[in-house]
Amino acid sequence: MTDATLQPPFRAAAGANSNRMIMVLLGVALVAALALPWYVIEDGFWSGEWLLDGYPLDSSYAPLIFLIAQGQKLWLAPLIGFAALPLLALRRHRSEPVYAKLLLTAGIGGLGWLALQGFSIGIRGWQFGALEAAFGPLGDRQFGLGYGALLISAVFVVYIGMGMAARGAVGGDVFVVSAIGFVIALVGIFIFFPILQMLQGAVRAEDGAYSLSIFTDKFFHRNIWGLGCLSANVSCGVAWNSLLLGVVVGGATTALGLVFALVATRSGFRYGRILRALTVLPIITPPFVIGLAIILLFGLSGTVTQFAADLFGLTPTRWVYGLPGIVMAQMLAYTPIAFLVLIGVVEGVSPAMEEAAQTLRADRWTTFRTITWPLMRPGLANAFLLGFIESMADFGNPLVLGGNYNVLSTEIFFSIVGAQNDQARAAALAIVLLVFTLGAFFAQRRWLGNKSYAGNTGKGDGCAHPQMPRRLKVPVYAIAAFWCFMTLVIYGMIIYGGFVELWGLNNTLTVRHYSDAFGVGWNAGGLVWRGSAWDSFWTTLQIAAIAAPLTAMLGLVTAYLLVRQKFAGKDAFEFGTMLSFAIPGTVIGVSYILAFNVPPIELTATGAILVLCFIFRNMPVGVRAGIASMAQLDKSLDEASATLGANAWQTFSKVILPLLRPAILAAVVYSFVRAMTAISAVIFLVSAEYNMATSYIIGRVENNDYGLAIAYSTVLIFVMLAVVAALQLLILKGTKGRPRRA
Repeated sequence: MTDATLQPPFRAAAGANSNRMIMVLLGVALVAALALPWYVIEDGFWSGEWLLDGYPLDSSYAPLIFLIAQGQKLWLAPLIGFAALPLLALRRHRSEPVYAKLLLTAGIGGLGWLALQGFSIGIRGWQFGALEAAFGPLGDRQFGLGYGALLISAVFVVYIGMGMAARGAVGGDVFVVSAIGFVIALVGIFIFFPILQMLQGAVRAEDGAYSLSIFTDKFFHRNIWGLGCLSANVSCGVAWNSLLLGVVVGGATTALGLVFALVATRSGFRYGRILRALTVLPIITPPFVIGLAIILLFGLSGTVTQFAADLFGLTPTRWVYGLPGIVMAQMLAYTPIAFLVLIGVVEGVSPAMEEAAQTLRADRWTTFRTITWPLMRPGLANAFLLGFIESMADFGNPLVLGGNYNVLSTEIFFSIVGAQNDQARAAALAIVLLVFTLGAFFAQRRWLGNKSYAGNTGKGDGCAHPQMPRRLKVPVYAIAAFWCFMTLVIYGMIIYGGFVELWGLNNTLTVRHYSDAFGVGWNAGGLVWRGSAWDSFWTTLQIAAIAAPLTAMLGLVTAYLLVRQKFAGKDAFEFGTMLSFAIPGTVIGVSYILAFNVPPIELTATGAILVLCFIFRNMPVGVRAGIASMAQLDKSLDEASATLGANAWQTFSKVILPLLRPAILAAVVYSFVRAMTAISAVIFLVSAEYNMATSYIIGRVENNDYGLAIAYSTVLIFVMLAVVAALQLLILKGTKGRPRRA
């Protein structure tokens, strides 16, 4: 139903609401142009120091209107006209064609001009020689866009949403259309734009010239694709090393995840809760910490190495450094992810189908091979893909245990921070890594095809899952027992290693490492955080606390649009929101450095770039959690809400969102934990002011300060356990005891 078909009272109400919204947006635009600094502030916006340092007249802190009034940055003047243009629509009804044209002109024109001037004028004047030749030297410069520009950009996006809604797009709902616009804009800026900048950086020389030969020379270099290891005692290229590692770890973690899923669901194991807790524990552990524990066990001075040397008279070697050590560490770190994927798949196989096969005289092994195994195919493919991508993107374990076994993630890091400082080579290596992960992503989708793997009709069948065949149960139990034993030993080493003076040389128990990292004291001014780790700890906690709810919110809004709305380009929209799932963190880090180191979006060395990195790195988890939970909510809830006069925003916030608490918890917890433990992306983005815990720990490892590194990691593990428990109580509070409704 359009506004043209509504009765006059409803038309009047709709027109009043539209005028009220335009007035609110004009007020927001006025605040952005008159009160907020237009350009990014070097010392940080939230410090507030700029308020006492020449604001609002100093060009470094001046809002848009003050800049133009002083005759500075006159190329920004058209933005005021675009922001004020909707004033002409106040006396128009939204059903009139001119109403939509005015709003679309204001929104598209404003965003277009903002982007045009931002990419045309940089810190040295004109960004392109052709512009300087056409208009002459500019004699002025500009910095990255600040909060004033950010807020007025949001206003322009809503203008576009209102204009499209007035034309009847997506049912004419302003919230839905604007939400789609915001998600597209954010994904475009923080996923596609950095990737494009990385591709551009791969063909750019140090003098700024572009040449395809630069890219081909670096992309096809023998250090990347060399196969000398097949015929001589030399290392293969880093591309083949990474690919081999990813395939081995992906296959191994998938197999181990399936083993635990079968034990939890098909063996009658009594202590399933303990098993699940044990398998999930590595998720809240920084991945490279497991590598440290492996060094404490199997390194030259490791417990197992020294014991074997004393018992059998063997000479200790460095066998653990290289492919064996990395595989071992990544298997222990990433098996829980495969388990979480496969546990739902194994439980979702319909018991009725398995019982029907046994009724037809199929034994347990035949039933498992012909019914259960084929229905688990999507879960197996997803688990392998996750293991493959996590392995390819892992930076910490190859750095700690790699030895002479070089992989793409570490080579990318040393290309940027090493003596060579070759960003073009880093971009070329990142493209190789991206090709591998996207190739695996599309290969998985092709392998699954359009076949149906549904075995659950939604009707209760009253059947229980059959037990595993005995020939499968024995090896499954043996593998699970060995993995659990290794996990317990690893975590025992992690806890114990923090209390040892110097592992392998001086095993005297001490609390010095905890005191050095987290010591506190008192002076005349009160409590003093004396420990060297406090700065990175508080920064990490703050960044994670900001990023987690924003990630969950963006993911759930995106899920709502995908599940509950129909609009053109929906498939491409979904692919764009899920693209960061297939992009390794190392690639994200490199692309963010290349994209946001210069205007118009200048974010390097700020906390904002870390928050944004975590949001868009972890957003797909919130999207998938929201889609899965929203699929269980009947659409009649939306219809009933609409019947009572609610718009899409009211339905989403008051009906849908309260029913998605489990999905909110999953998204917030996952985002928080990943922000606390991530290393592959943030290693490129940290700064002296914003140093993350994992980066600090890696620095301690490089200085052979294993005791402090392990002590810090142990503190992180217990902090995350406490925060996850608190989040569970906070978000799920009040859901228990409620009657379930059909």
